[in-house]
Amino acid sequence: MSISIVPEVVARQPWRMLIPLFGLVSLGAAVLYSAAGGHLQPYALSHVIRFGVFLVMAIVISRVSRDFFRMAAYPIYGGIVALLVLVELIGAVGGGSQRWLNLGFMTLQPSELMKPAIVLVLAKFYETLPPPMTGSWRGLVPAGVLIGIPAALVILQPDLGTALAICFGGAVTMFLAGLPLWWFLSAGAAAIIAIPVAFFTLLHDYQRNRVLTFLDPESDPLGTGYHITQSKIAIGSGGVFGKGFGNGTQSHLQYLPEAHTDFVFATMAEEWGFLGGLFVLFVFGVLLTWGMNVARRSPDRFSSLLAAGMAATVFFYVAINLMMVMGLAPVVGIPLPFMSHGGTSMLTNMICVGTMMAVNRWNQRSNTFS
Repeated sequence: MSISIVPEVVARQPWRMLIPLFGLVSLGAAVLYSAAGGHLQPYALSHVIRFGVFLVMAIVISRVSRDFFRMAAYPIYGGIVALLVLVELIGAVGGGSQRWLNLGFMTLQPSELMKPAIVLVLAKFYETLPPPMTGSWRGLVPAGVLIGIPAALVILQPDLGTALAICFGGAVTMFLAGLPLWWFLSAGAAAIIAIPVAFFTLLHDYQRNRVLTFLDPESDPLGTGYHITQSKIAIGSGGVFGKGFGNGTQSHLQYLPEAHTDFVFATMAEEWGFLGGLFVLFVFGVLLTWGMNVARRSPDRFSSLLAAGMAATVFFYVAINLMMVMGLAPVVGIPLPFMSHGGTSMLTNMICVGTMMAVNRWNQRSNTFS
């Protein structure tokens, strides 16, 4: 008998998954409200409003049929690739990168939308590919092209973190589709060999500084190492129970940069302590375990790959952001799902949740008819 941290009632009624997610969003809104002495209060209101809007969208996605997902896979992928090309031509520049489209009512980052789109198109590709061909070049080269085109466009922005996220979601989908393990081991070995060359020839100066800062953040605590140094101070000073709501000194005194986006977990840990951090990890653990269970129960290849790939996409967000703020990975622009302030990132994660809920509904219908 398998052991799962997901309650049985959640497995039967997946909409209950939204209850702990709403708690996570509420905690994020409280953190945004109290950060920097109240200067980020407007972010808290927009955070909740966006969650409400995107929650409705996720519920709509959960009612979409499997046939529609299959039919729309390639058009969605092609449309987002076209948006990435449009970004290269007329995209807005911010923070040294050209990655946004100004739509008037919101600023859209198409590269974020490619994360679930790459999972969808690969799930469709491997469903149509005969299983005996999965271990041949026909299972590798077309999938590599589908991943490589958007990843290359995102790298040109430049946005290495998002490009890696796209590659991660695609690689997980390829692995679960049944590609030989030695292909992934060979690719890993080749990447290890290529990393030193890429470090000195392909990376921008700020990207190299991020890696060097990760290796030795104390070498320049007031310069390139400032972000991670202040983040670790904020997390460590929270202790077990935290300093209390509205009492975070690192964020209120504005020592901690990006307290409402990439480093929101550090802000939360300072005010809510170790116990608050455990709550965040528990909610993400429930969500990801439920997503993988949905994939495991799926009767067909397309549904299984789709659910597992969406769960892996959320996992990448969570893992990289938490490792980043704790000094276990270089600082990259990866927000924490449902807590960091940001429209397109929350949109992407709600697409993932809505898709997993849709797959779970398909599974229940299959069990009913069988």
